[in-house]
Amino acid sequence: MIAEELINQMIPPLKVYDTVDKALRWMEEFRVNELAVARNRKYIGLATEVSLIELNDRNLTLEQVKLEFQDVHVMHFQHFYDVMEVAIKNKIQVVPVLDEVQEFMGIITINDTLAAFGQMSALQGQGSILVLSMPERDYSLSQISRLIEEESAKILSAYVSPDELDPYNIKLTLKLNTTDLSRIIATLERFEYRITAQFQDGSKYDVGRDRLDMLLKYLDI
Repeated sequence: MIAEELINQMIPPLKVYDTVDKALRWMEEFRVNELAVARNRKYIGLATEVSLIELNDRNLTLEQVKLEFQDVHVMHFQHFYDVMEVAIKNKIQVVPVLDEVQEFMGIITINDTLAAFGQMSALQGQGSILVLSMPERDYSLSQISRLIEEESAKILSAYVSPDELDPYNIKLTLKLNTTDLSRIIATLERFEYRITAQFQDGSKYDVGRDRLDMLLKYLDI
């Protein structure tokens, strides 16, 4: 699922001539802490509730106040994992979406992203999640998939991200169709893959957390 498919059409952008009062009323109405501001179809930043409520004059226009996150956005073709990454990294509830010519297309809310995450078939039903850390030069999904399939399991989804604990490594998050990880872990470790986290139905991660856990913690659900 890509960003363009997650745009919330019910939440329009604010304009630079809109007032602080209007922005705060819209935030309350749409139940978000930020709203995108656009000028001539160009995204120019987020108006945030925290900064607006500190202003004494709510009749000021948004052109007269400091906007935030001017460089924070995703492109319309990016995967929704990237939307989650941007939201979590910047601690925001809405993520602006731009097209190829940098024109504003709309916003995605965290709730929209969470709903999309829950609809992913690969994340439904029984299964387990493994998180591996490795040097980027050693990454080969085909080899890892072969090792896992030799243990009568399959990879349902895979996501590569930087390893926040080691800038020279990458982190590979795998969703598998089995809840029995013991033989798979033994096989991967035999080939010197380092397992940093594991999650099975009814259990918790030993170390770290996958993106769903990060998102839920961020939402404080």
